[in-house]
Amino acid sequence: MSLKQPVTQVRLTNIAVVRLKRKGKRFELACYKNKVVSWRQGNEKDLDDVLQTTSIFTNVSKGILAKTKDLKDAFKTEDIERIVLEILRKGELQVSERERQYQTENLSNEIARIVSEKCVDPNTNRPFSVGVIERAMKDTLHYAVLPNKTAKVQAQIVIKQLQEHMSISRAQMRLQLNLPSARAKAVKEQLKTHVNKWEQEEWEMDYVGTVLIDPGSFRVIDDVLRQETRGQGTFDVLSVAVVDDNDEQLT
Repeated sequence: MSLKQPVTQVRLTNIAVVRLKRKGKRFELACYKNKVVSWRQGNEKDLDDVLQTTSIFTNVSKGILAKTKDLKDAFKTEDIERIVLEILRKGELQVSERERQYQTENLSNEIARIVSEKCVDPNTNRPFSVGVIERAMKDTLHYAVLPNKTAKVQAQIVIKQLQEHMSISRAQMRLQLNLPSARAKAVKEQLKTHVNKWEQEEWEMDYVGTVLIDPGSFRVIDDVLRQETRGQGTFDVLSVAVVDDNDEQLT
């Protein structure tokens, strides 16, 4: 495949620019706003939904296209798709200061929302409001949002940091265990250090038990059930975050 990079000018508007410098030259892609980060996180798969055009520019705003020779010298390939993917992966996403601030605020709010949903005050089992978490992130942690990491990943970081400064813990999960009666006692013995509370138990044809666990024990319980029951035992997640529903959020 040979390069067929046009040398005319192309005018594009309302775009996000991804820029990569290579061999002393600047190469840019014209992308749709809000799609680049989604693609890098693996949420967006279709490049047609990310790129406004597969053309490679030296200056998107002026519509100046990169020269074929410069592309080949810089990337050591004639494969346009490979070059585009490399720029998209390694390039710097160019945004205005106002847009960057808006994205940072949105990401910060999303982090706080996830923490609020997953955590409680262990003394009362009441959830914290998003506002409380946001103030703690700002005033206590002085947390700097990382634009290249997802809200979910950063929420885990924030939870660990908050635990050093305030009474906060992950809300427990509620599971329903469904076990063959013949293996129920052995499974319960294996799980006793991983279950915080056995809320309800029924012994009939099969064993059905409702339990509270820490989220960190989820995989262990899954492994124990599969190994001890040879795949016959199952569980259902009844609640990913058990909170005291009779109280309002801590504000």
